[in-house]
Amino acid sequence: MITIHIQRFNSQNTPQYSSKSYQVPSGLTLLQALQYIKANSDTTLSFNAGCRSGICGVCSVRVNTREELACSYKIQDDDTISALEYHTVVRDLIVDKKTTQETLRKATAWLHQAQTVNITIADEKVTELQSDCILCNICYSACPVYAVNPKFLGPFALTRAYRYSADKRESDIKSTIDSIQDNGVWDCTLCGECTAVCPQGIDPKMDITMLRSTSSQFGYMDPNFQTMNFGF
Repeated sequence: MITIHIQRFNSQNTPQYSSKSYQVPSGLTLLQALQYIKANSDTTLSFNAGCRSGICGVCSVRVNTREELACSYKIQDDDTISALEYHTVVRDLIVDKKTTQETLRKATAWLHQAQTVNITIADEKVTELQSDCILCNICYSACPVYAVNPKFLGPFALTRAYRYSADKRESDIKSTIDSIQDNGVWDCTLCGECTAVCPQGIDPKMDITMLRSTSSQFGYMDPNFQTMNFGF
């Protein structure tokens, strides 16, 4: 048996936040450990789970201050598990993702989210969803920009905006570029934390860099340049 620590939250308690330690068998994934606790130690523990295969992104949490999918992460002795950063915590490890997913609409990135393609299998036409991002919100939680700018559009909205703007079939790229200028493409620090934690291997840092290049082609520039002192 090993010990893991879980940061708990209950709006009805005083204090609302607390930490509790649990004994669980070694060799489990974090999701299996949470389910073990729920079944054997503490029925009040709250967390989200979905596919259990690293596909749906529902079980995203933070482990020792790093974002992980609970169904993919193998627990270690003395791990500390907490809810995602920069989200409203609903209960324990469950957070409200509505606010972050609203950034997709602001960046017109919902268009990419809903992109589909018709394919033919055995003479039958099937509509297949084309999307790599699983909306796990891990990159949002890892992004340090939110500590100073809660209105930032965020990595997953910007990377989807890039995929849309890079599609040669689209005729109105400018509308997408226009929508990501405020609290968007220039606010990113290019630290790469989003790229480092993405479970899908997406590179939002590179996508945002490419978006900056496209923005420049439409006459935009980094507004911070106006306040920089280059020693002249």
